[in-house]
Amino acid sequence: MLESLGAMTGSPWIYAVVALSVLLDVFLPVLPSGVLVIAAATAAAGSTTVAGAASASRAAEQVSVVPSLLALGLCAATASVLGDLAAYRLAWRGGERLDRAIARSRRLASAHERLGAALARGGGILVVIARFAPAGRSVVSLGAGASHRRAKEFLPWSALAGVAWAGYSVGLGYFGAQWLGATWVGTAISVLALFLAGSLAACLMRRPAAAAAAAAAQGSPAVTASTAS
Repeated sequence: MLESLGAMTGSPWIYAVVALSVLLDVFLPVLPSGVLVIAAATAAAGSTTVAGAASASRAAEQVSVVPSLLALGLCAATASVLGDLAAYRLAWRGGERLDRAIARSRRLASAHERLGAALARGGGILVVIARFAPAGRSVVSLGAGASHRRAKEFLPWSALAGVAWAGYSVGLGYFGAQWLGATWVGTAISVLALFLAGSLAACLMRRPAAAAAAAAAQGSPAVTASTAS
């Protein structure tokens, strides 16, 4: 895989592949878009290292086909925001059928309540945290649209989430390649770091729900405040 990506890093197709994967994984969370971004960044960083060790003429030639890590991150971040916007608009126009489907999902219903309270209080950091959690991006984007949150309340946080996630993923690939080389070991450790961040984000998203459940069991009026935190 790394060899194939290494060959693709000299072509604009790598940006198209990354963008399509990131764009679609809001609807198909099983797509390994984060893994692809890390692998592409690892391959690019590895090519840069090889180019630096080559002769001046070969280095200039090789560097010219190495994609900019900044461009890769920008591509991933832009695709992330566009995917969020597509899911948001789809859920906004979903009507009663989508509302019924969401009502049948405890996870989506809970996310709607927490997201609405968080955005209303300016606590859209939940959107950023959810971007790292497995399927969290889908839940939050669809939830914001289905609950008819205003675009100015959601999209700025979506943009921040996309930049943070893309920067983190590209950074993992780059530093993994610099420290461990553009090998499967370096890629695997970088992917593991991405999964650890996702697990932490999932725990942070579950904490407000647990607090709300405890408050509800006690009959406490603090449920709203707990879910908004």
